[in-house]
Amino acid sequence: MEPGNDTHRSEFLLLGFSEEPELQPLLFGLFLSMYLITVCGNLLIILATISDSHLHTPMYFFLSNLSFVDICLTSTTVPKLLVNIQTQSKVITYAGCITQMNFFVLFIVLDSFLLTTMAYDRFVAICHPLHYTVIMNLQLCVLVVLISWIMCVLHSLLHSLMILRLSFCTQVEIPHFFCELNQVVHLACSDTFLNDVVMYFAVAMMAGSPLAGIFYSYCKIVSSIRAIPSAQGKYKAFSTCASHLSVVSLFYCTGLGVYFSAGAAHSPHSSAAASVMYTVVTPMLNPFIYSLRNKDIKRTLRRFFERDTREGSTILGPNK
Repeated sequence: MEPGNDTHRSEFLLLGFSEEPELQPLLFGLFLSMYLITVCGNLLIILATISDSHLHTPMYFFLSNLSFVDICLTSTTVPKLLVNIQTQSKVITYAGCITQMNFFVLFIVLDSFLLTTMAYDRFVAICHPLHYTVIMNLQLCVLVVLISWIMCVLHSLLHSLMILRLSFCTQVEIPHFFCELNQVVHLACSDTFLNDVVMYFAVAMMAGSPLAGIFYSYCKIVSSIRAIPSAQGKYKAFSTCASHLSVVSLFYCTGLGVYFSAGAAHSPHSSAAASVMYTVVTPMLNPFIYSLRNKDIKRTLRRFFERDTREGSTILGPNK
């Protein structure tokens, strides 16, 4: 008799991190703090780009979309982790696991696509500055983001449908703090060969292509910067893409580091702990990287807070 053919009654267990009771409050506080910082930081970036007309440019249009996706990415995994820690339960339903996995794949790949479009934006700005406004027009920017969403939605739906064809045992233990695609597939009771083929092919296309696009863009950017005669001109050109390059390095280095080290991990908690870097820490650091290295963002946020302070003083003034 085949075990667990009725996948709709399956229960998955997210093993997460340490099971020691004394560490649970620390973990809860740590992840709650990182989640709140991520949401607030990225919301400030979105508000800054919307409120300041000087930031209504392609670069900040893509940046606001990236901030929105980062909020969605962390909201896919961290709230469930916080609930499990608070309730001391590791259970996630079959439907909940498939849903979480679907949205995680959607937003993590969309992150990669947006970083690629931002690299292309910097490529056009530095390599073709005279044609920048013509090439990077509003219609193209909206179209690129729309196509990215459509492709990522179809990609995540493909993996979800491939998971639905698998059978799982009555209770499956996932050595992670969220339903990660690769681990869920390899915990199935049925044959996963077709899933593996589709998964690795899709990863090569949906992750490899954006990375290749970013690499090509920056090769052209470096070549153009080297051709600038003055040192000040080189510094100014490089500073326009320094923040983006920092975010790209953080995103891909942590993500690739997790997958390359996954095979060498000796503990089921090691992979989960390493995945925190690109699923939680990277979206949290992105607003700091862009705000600290970007004078326009810092100026807009300063004016935004000063205006709120003045309005608050005006409202409270008559009551004094």
